[in-house]
Amino acid sequence: MSFDRSLKIAPSILSADFANFGLECEAIEAQGADWVHVDVMDGHFVPNLTFGPATCAAIRPHIKGVMDVHLMIAPVDPYIQAFADAGADVITAHVEAGPHIHRTLQAIRAAGCKAGVALNPGTPVSTVKYLMDMVDLICVMTVNPGFGGQKFIHSQIEKVAKLRAMIGDRPIHIEIDGGVDPTTAPLVREAGADVLVAGSAVFRGGSVSKPEVYGENMRAIRAACDS
Repeated sequence: MSFDRSLKIAPSILSADFANFGLECEAIEAQGADWVHVDVMDGHFVPNLTFGPATCAAIRPHIKGVMDVHLMIAPVDPYIQAFADAGADVITAHVEAGPHIHRTLQAIRAAGCKAGVALNPGTPVSTVKYLMDMVDLICVMTVNPGFGGQKFIHSQIEKVAKLRAMIGDRPIHIEIDGGVDPTTAPLVREAGADVLVAGSAVFRGGSVSKPEVYGENMRAIRAACDS
């Protein structure tokens, strides 16, 4: 994974057809997805239950590019190696998920993955001030984590701008997760984000038999950011 600040779209497979994960991953990449985003939820840290390392290992052969694994779980540390072994390129943990985020980030890098830290909407940017040299990605939650299809929280745009100023010239991605569509994407892109996670906005109306719709949806997000 080389670093650049070009716009990257990372469709969340939370909105994909669960019976066709392998084909869905292939379809979104063929239609222009830069990363594939995997939302891991434990029913404890967030009120939903989704995938584990076995799912990541199963879809990894179907993903040519970056597998971006977002751990919405607590505790995090006991599972890092399993997700690394399953083929994750990026592992993101929540700053709120445990008392020792610094140790968690060290463990992610030690497992050979890029280290991400995620911030819930109510969490201030100050929580990552002393983690800047430990992270490769900061994920700003623009909805409360747990479910797809929620409404974008506009107060987070200011958080993105503050983070971009804090990052300076460090090679750290700013990722946006929640409510990304052609209306909200340009707002966070202008504030400094470069990785946009989109679920329903990418998958809506398409399928593995109609993958061109995924391409149209992703092009609409890119075009909105370019304009």
